[in-house]
Amino acid sequence: MRVFSMLATLAAVLGGAAALAAEPVPAGDQRFPDFSWDTIPLYMHVRKATAFTAEELDYLASFPLLTLEKTTGLQSSGSTDEGTLVAAQGIKERNPRTKVLFYRNVLVHYGGYSFDDRLSQIPHPFLIDKRGETRLIRNVSEAYDLANPQVVDWWVDTALGVCRHDAIDGLFLDGNVKALTTYLARQLPSGKKEAVTAGYRDMIKRIRAGIPESDLLIANIIRASYFPDAGLGYLEPFDGSYIEGFDVVVGKTTEAELVAKGIEAVQQAARDGKIIAMTLGLGESAADATKIDDARTRVDELAAIDERANYLIGLFLVCAERYSYLYLHDGYSADLRRGECQSKVWLKRFPQYDKPLGAPLGPATREGFVYKRRFEHVDVMVDLERKQATLEWRTPNVAAETQ
Repeated sequence: MRVFSMLATLAAVLGGAAALAAEPVPAGDQRFPDFSWDTIPLYMHVRKATAFTAEELDYLASFPLLTLEKTTGLQSSGSTDEGTLVAAQGIKERNPRTKVLFYRNVLVHYGGYSFDDRLSQIPHPFLIDKRGETRLIRNVSEAYDLANPQVVDWWVDTALGVCRHDAIDGLFLDGNVKALTTYLARQLPSGKKEAVTAGYRDMIKRIRAGIPESDLLIANIIRASYFPDAGLGYLEPFDGSYIEGFDVVVGKTTEAELVAKGIEAVQQAARDGKIIAMTLGLGESAADATKIDDARTRVDELAAIDERANYLIGLFLVCAERYSYLYLHDGYSADLRRGECQSKVWLKRFPQYDKPLGAPLGPATREGFVYKRRFEHVDVMVDLERKQATLEWRTPNVAAETQ
């Protein structure tokens, strides 16, 4: 049966909000999102250049944690920051407990923010390569020269300014991998990339020290493809990590080896109490030099994602601990194209999301590339080499629960 043939309507989404309603976090951890093992805990990551409708805001308010991406509200509000604040306020009016993160990239300059005017007053704010070019990111976008103290000051001041807004619960920091690795090093003058990385480290320290105590810092930082330790060594200043490109192979490793390394890193971070915002792509990866984000090929044949959806849910469940959240996506844009939303899963729920889950009965076990884990109401088996998973759901014993 097709997964999408069983996807609930928006009414079911909102009606299922009770199932999504999470238990309050323990005293002392009120910064963190609500969390429950009752059903699969969910995350949302989205952008829309025009204003969200009331229906869409109701949908967004049903998630415990979400990020409003770059370009949100740009067309309707005149700037991404103003558009994001308008959307965040609408969400908070519906559910004050939803944690809303504001998107900022630490290296790549995406225009459309009101505070870009201040950046334009700084001499040479962008990196310049050996040929004198500044559009170094995919030959389209500029990169911040974080070796310039004025640029770091601008970035920190504007980010902290956004966090002072009552509707914003923290920052989603993108581009960390580009700042920390040798990305662009060959194009830049000798020693420049090292200086940029040093500026990035200083910037993160200042954000951590200056952000309101109640706010979160979530970074796109765990990446098995680029770091020997998958990025765990850089995680300390952050409250958690977003996960993307989990099965996108870089280098000579096999996909099974890469995903196994990623699982180990996510498991460790989750056990250490870090928030995990695991976003896994339904369509094939469309990442190339011209694409941004975790781009995906269009999902047209809905039946083709049945097996993929179960596999991705299985990957999440062998990793998940308290404060782990899942988002299955086919791209992050909720914009319309020719009258149709670019995402097939926008405003919808997979039926697995509303099945009883229950707390894990222990950590996942591993034999080769096969993982197994038991929850109160489901047994999970994931085979990385076959890229398959089985989810054996058990109906809760209602009679036993009422005794």
